[in-house]
Amino acid sequence: MFGKRIRLFSLLGFEVRIDLSWIIIAVLVTWSLAKGLFPYLYPDLAPEVYWGMGAAGAVGLFASIIFHEFCHSLVARKFGMAMKGITLFIFGGVAEMGEEPPSAKAEFYMAAAGPVSSLFLSGVFYFIFQAGLSGDWPEPVNGVLRYLSWINFLLAMFNLLPAFPLDGGRILRAILWGTKQDLQWATRVSAGIGSGFGLVLIFLGIFSVIRGNVIGGFWWFLIGLFLRGAAQASYQQLVIRKSLEGEHVRRFMNPHPVSVPPTLTVAELVEDYVYKYHYKMFPVLDDGRLVGCVTTRDIKEIPKEQWSRETVAEMAKKCAPEATIGPETDAVKALAIMNQTGLSRLLVAENDRLIGILTLKDLLAFLSLKVELEQ
Repeated sequence: MFGKRIRLFSLLGFEVRIDLSWIIIAVLVTWSLAKGLFPYLYPDLAPEVYWGMGAAGAVGLFASIIFHEFCHSLVARKFGMAMKGITLFIFGGVAEMGEEPPSAKAEFYMAAAGPVSSLFLSGVFYFIFQAGLSGDWPEPVNGVLRYLSWINFLLAMFNLLPAFPLDGGRILRAILWGTKQDLQWATRVSAGIGSGFGLVLIFLGIFSVIRGNVIGGFWWFLIGLFLRGAAQASYQQLVIRKSLEGEHVRRFMNPHPVSVPPTLTVAELVEDYVYKYHYKMFPVLDDGRLVGCVTTRDIKEIPKEQWSRETVAEMAKKCAPEATIGPETDAVKALAIMNQTGLSRLLVAENDRLIGILTLKDLLAFLSLKVELEQ
């Protein structure tokens, strides 16, 4: 879902990050408030005042989104769920879960925490807005407070729609899950509704563009695409998790991995291994012990004229910890590591002995057969 992310700060153990796509929505929100909403509601103010109100409104909106996702994370932690952090991106924000909720009750309370927090913020900002009116506060201040009360109310209402993976869709899944005690069925139903809702937004966006509302229609179209894709991906991820759950890496690994000796020259490594097997990383074994790894990136750092003189032992580096797992590691965890690191091959080792290599291709082949036979 995310590209390059920047860490902003840590709050009670939760890291708050922004995806670079967030910059797009931050600029658009500021611009739409400064050039559209605030001039319409409060005419005859100076242009720089509108831009100041727009910036303050955008900051308040994204602070509200962080608060919304933070409440999700706190409730999830209470139920023992591992949370990776909070990320702001082009469509708002998301509290990143490392796993599915342990129960329907946990799912319900975690999902409900978001809309409740937004309604709470809406009430707080409305109370302050009324105090500002009574206290004759400057119009720009009251305008921003009014906007934040209104936008948090809309955020709560939108998230309560029963379209997975919106909070309302998660609440629906929790109810279905609790009723039938079948998470996969509940996810399939709620994800189907979410996918259908996304399709409605896509058609609404197209209709809006035809009617002349190009910017609004474009955003409805993008949000619809995102919701539809997220709903379908959520169900697929659950199917993958259920299919691999309880399976150990030992079952999928290749027990006869291609390795290289430390005495090999770089030229021999390239000619006899890289060009033959087309791998970008090779484990280096010395008398059966895993002593390091060599990669094509390491080879590129060595001038070609030195390839015949330099050996693998001289260029090998310690294998990255995230690239090495144990044979009893759960396959779901191994797949998560591949997803997080971008690696398609993991070394399977016991102490300093390499006993196999796990590839994404092998995992997907097993998954494809199991889904075909059992789903």
